[in-house]
Parts: sequence; structure tokens; C-alpha cells
Amino acid sequence: MPEGVPDKRIAVIIPCYNEEVTITRVIAAFHAALPSAKIYIVDNNSHDGTVAAALAAGATVRRETLQGKGHAIRRAFADIDADIFVLVDGDDTYDAQSAPAMVRMLVDQNLDMVTGARASNNMAAYRRGHQFGNRLLTGLVQAVFGKQISDMLSGYRVFSRRFVKSFPALSTGFETETEFTIHALALFIPMGELPTYYRERPAGSASKLHTVRDGLRILRTIVTLVKEERPLTFFAVWCGILLAIGVGLGVPIILEFLATGLVPRLPTAVLAMGLVMLSFLSLACGLILDSVSRGRKEMRRLAYLSIPSISG
Repeated sequence: MPEGVPDKRIAVIIPCYNEEVTITRVIAAFHAALPSAKIYIVDNNSHDGTVAAALAAGATVRRETLQGKGHAIRRAFADIDADIFVLVDGDDTYDAQSAPAMVRMLVDQNLDMVTGARASNNMAAYRRGHQFGNRLLTGLVQAVFGKQISDMLSGYRVFSRRFVKSFPALSTGFETETEFTIHALALFIPMGELPTYYRERPAGSASKLHTVRDGLRILRTIVTLVKEERPLTFFAVWCGILLAIGVGLGVPIILEFLATGLVPRLPTAVLAMGLVMLSFLSLACGLILDSVSRGRKEMRRLAYLSIPSISG
């Protein structure tokens, strides 16, 4: 166990897809960093030697046939039981030596999630495109839910049992990190961050992340979760946009009618009226769904509170 941490069951969960080149090194590093932890590999249809290498390194292998990191994590969270869960990618880019400090932070501060915020000066490890995308997407979430996290897309996390067993896990791919963050922010779950070194993938190992495709999927997930968690904000924005366009089109027509008594641009007048009506309909939808969202949030909060805390 990490120094200063009471006797707790720790599970290290490593979702893997074709990580034969790196998985042995990752398992050895976490065995050294957390000697008492049990290490689980969740194989996601690898067709190389990932499973054989993991078994030879002493890990327990679980399998998930539905393709996608989110599916692998959902399976692990459902089937594996522990007091503390360490989630890390199998590509040997995260520093296992940060794990004891992250676990101590979780326990000492009675948190439910600690994120390993990536820090690297190696441009090959953390390319500018990925950094920009991460800052952009993290900034969008911060604007809606608050600035409690700086690296929303980090794949290195430590969770309490309370978080894992009450997390809905609806995502299927790399957008699952976004779901972790928004779930915690929406329910005001205590969480923290710890900087951790992030390095380049070893030679012969290929990233499964597609910058544009997965970035768009993450953006779609953010929009969907904002709609689900903050429906009044979401629909109020659409209300404002529609109202602004409707008023912009309608005011000149009203002024012309007041001056001449004529409505020469009838189609524009009808369009303006329709947009204003849609804006108020959007606001009404936001108000109704906000009440529904509050009820759902209360149920999730009760499910979260039904599980003892890490210090309980």
C-alpha cells in the first residue's frame, strides 16, 4: 500500500486494444508502484499478443467484445470490485510512479476522483493539435460546469468505489473521459488533480486516437451532456439565437408598417414571427426539461450517497 494509506483493496484497470508492445512494461511499472494492487487487463478484441503478454506478466485478463474504450471501462466497472480503482491506458505514456500520490490524495482528502493532469515538454508525446483540442474542449466544459479541472481528457484517473459503482457509463469510445468529468461536476462530487509526467509512446506502438474523428465525437458528447445536465442553459441559448434573428428580421417590417400602414415583405414577416414563436417554445422546453433533469440528478445523487465513502 502507498505510505500513509490504510489497508484498501486497489484495482488497476487497463483497457487494451493491440498493446502487445507496451503492456508488459505497464504491468511491471504498476506492480512496482502499487505492490498490493490487483491488475486487470480488459482486452477489447486485440488480435496481437496482448492477452498472452498480460497473462505472462501476472495480470488478470477480462474481455469485452463490444468495440470501444467506453465499452471496456463499463465492463470493468460492472465486474470488478475494490475500494480504490486506478484507471490507466495501456500505451505506457503515463507515469506509474504518480499512482501512490494520487491514491494518497484520494484517501487523505476524501475525494471520489483524482485526475492525472498531463505535463510534458515532448512535442511528440503531446502534440500541439491534441493540446489545442484538449484546451478547447476542456474550456467548453469549464464555461458550463465550472473550472475545477484542467485536463478533461486525461486517461489516468483514480476513483473511489462510490464513484465507480454509481457512474452510469453510457459512452462507447474515447469520449468516456468527458463523461467522467461532467458526471462529477454535475453532481458536485469531490475531485482533485495531480500533475503527472506524460511521455511519448514507445517505438512500434501506434495510437488508437484519431484527432478529428474522436474530437468530433467528444464535442458531440459534450453538447449532449450539456443538454441532459443543463437543459435550461442549452435551450436558453437557442432561445436567444432564434429571438435575435426573429427580432432582427421583424423590426424593420414593424417600422415600415408604422410609417406606411403596409407590409410589403409578408414572407419575411411570417418568418420573423415563426422564429420568435420558436424561441419562446425553446425556452418553455428548457424550463420543463430542467425540472426533469433535477429529478434525475436527485436519483443519481441518492445512488451515489448509498455507497460508503472512501473514509467510511
